[in-house]
Amino acid sequence: MSLQISVITCAHNPRPDHLRRVLSALGDQSLDKQCWEYLLVDNASDQPLSLQFELTWHPNARHIKEERLGLTCARLRGIQESTADLLVFVDDDNVLDPDYLEQTARLAAAWPEIGAFSGQVRPEFEESPAEWTRKYWNRLAIREFNQDRWSNIACLDETTPNGAGLCVRRKVALEYVAYHANGKRKIVLDRTGANFLSAGDLDLAATACDLRLGNALFASLKLTHLMPRERLREDYLLQLMEGQTFSAVVLNSLRSNGQPPLRVSLRTAVADRLRLATMDARDRRFVRAARKGQRNALRFLANGANSKL
Repeated sequence: MSLQISVITCAHNPRPDHLRRVLSALGDQSLDKQCWEYLLVDNASDQPLSLQFELTWHPNARHIKEERLGLTCARLRGIQESTADLLVFVDDDNVLDPDYLEQTARLAAAWPEIGAFSGQVRPEFEESPAEWTRKYWNRLAIREFNQDRWSNIACLDETTPNGAGLCVRRKVALEYVAYHANGKRKIVLDRTGANFLSAGDLDLAATACDLRLGNALFASLKLTHLMPRERLREDYLLQLMEGQTFSAVVLNSLRSNGQPPLRVSLRTAVADRLRLATMDARDRRFVRAARKGQRNALRFLANGANSKL
């Protein structure tokens, strides 16, 4: 059988119980293991993952060590080490449904015009979350839907794939690698250690549109996202809101050839202040976190992307 898919997990100090569930779900995939390979990229973990997790359950699996800290570095290394024409990024807290890889292979064959796609992401909460958090679940890559949708418009919310379970064609991934190699991506938009930057997966998916391919969301692709209790705490969600807003502004600038973001008019600013005054205290904190992220991004870009992240 020919190798159809390279599955890549990038991990930095993962929760052992979570990664074991990820590996168990991969071991239970309905797609014949001779059709896919598995790469576990250890991104400068304190304890080497090769000493904690054995991969002998898979005939085409291997450990890869990437000492440069940061998800982008790990993702680029995984792309470079992979061999198949279709790549699937499975985070260290993503538990795939048993047919995920089989569905991925089927969809890639049926939709040659789609360069990057993903599916539904269901949450599994370590603790029952407070009801007020529900409006922010989309920030945690939780996404459930019933109908397939696609477009060839980069960064369109309705069709941009999730980073969780992201599937990309090899030529898209190699183009993304080239962006970093040729200086088009001097700014790293993924997490490095504990920061909350998070637009690298959006950029990777958007690269498909650069190649005149589409982005898609397919309802038949399903995975479970393991949610530790701390991700539903207000302080975490506030930091996430700030980091994601910062990342989105910088990514939009990169993808508009450095054009500065539009400034808010005085009239809009006044209307926003009035709207803010009608919100409850918690909602105001989230709006202010988003505005802080936007201000920091504008300052970062104004300084030639040389200010501290």
